[in-house]
Amino acid sequence: MPLPIEIIPDEELGGFTALVPNIPGCGEGETVKEAIDDLKVALGGLIDVRGIEEVRSLVRSRPDLRQSDFELEDLMGQ
Repeated sequence: MPLPIEIIPDEELGGFTALVPNIPGCGEGETVKEAIDDLKVALGGLIDVRGIEEVRSLVRSRPDLRQSDFELEDLMGQ
């Protein structure tokens, strides 16, 4: 299942923050791609600590947000 990703531009400093609503952690970068790549690292760490089932249980559908081209399972063991 793709994840809903919210992209927040930093108007003062530039760059972007990427996050999945309801899931602790975020990614930051100068570009949207860098922010999403950083988010993947954060999500992979969260999966390692809490387990895939717990993290999956936090995901809520948000059709109004960009959908990821990856799934949580893709991030296991990274």
